[in-house]
Amino acid sequence: MNLVLATNNAHKLTEIREMLSDLDINVLSLNDIDFHQDIEETENTLRGNAFLKAQYIADRYPYPVLADDSGLEVDVLDGAPGVYSARYAGPPRDDNANMDKLLSNLKEIEMDKRSSRFVAVLAFVDKDVKESFRGVVEGKIAKEKTGSAGFGYDPIFIPDGYSESFAVLGEDIKNGMSHRKHAVEKLKVFLKEYLGKH
Repeated sequence: MNLVLATNNAHKLTEIREMLSDLDINVLSLNDIDFHQDIEETENTLRGNAFLKAQYIADRYPYPVLADDSGLEVDVLDGAPGVYSARYAGPPRDDNANMDKLLSNLKEIEMDKRSSRFVAVLAFVDKDVKESFRGVVEGKIAKEKTGSAGFGYDPIFIPDGYSESFAVLGEDIKNGMSHRKHAVEKLKVFLKEYLGKH
């Protein structure tokens, strides 16, 4: 089965292709279907944005579509940056500027009050079928950036059970426990059944 992943993020594409590699699914990028524009994310929830992107592509191309939206929620900031994680410091998207703004907003906050989580929502759309899958990894925000692996907020996110950031721990550990992995595991259960019927 061909499945379009509605993202221009090369990291996400690689990650999800690897996670679905044991299924009989060919994950196509937007580039593969010759789609080269940005889909404006206008919803105020991760689930809303994921469905918006998936539906936009599904309406225009003859493939099932998977889209994701993910964000970082910090409890002491009432869940911010949340749905605005990618452009927290304003456009254009800049991971370092986003982290700098978050660290600045938390500079007076002690480590025991810096609880946070990465949340990923995957939306699957194929004709009249619409399903979503949510994954979460709990952790806290570090006082400073460390490490060079990963992307986004990885250098300042310390997952529960560890003392180093995702960017120090590296891709293997991160991918084994990430919010996206938890969402993809739920998706895979669904896809195995879906593939059996289609």
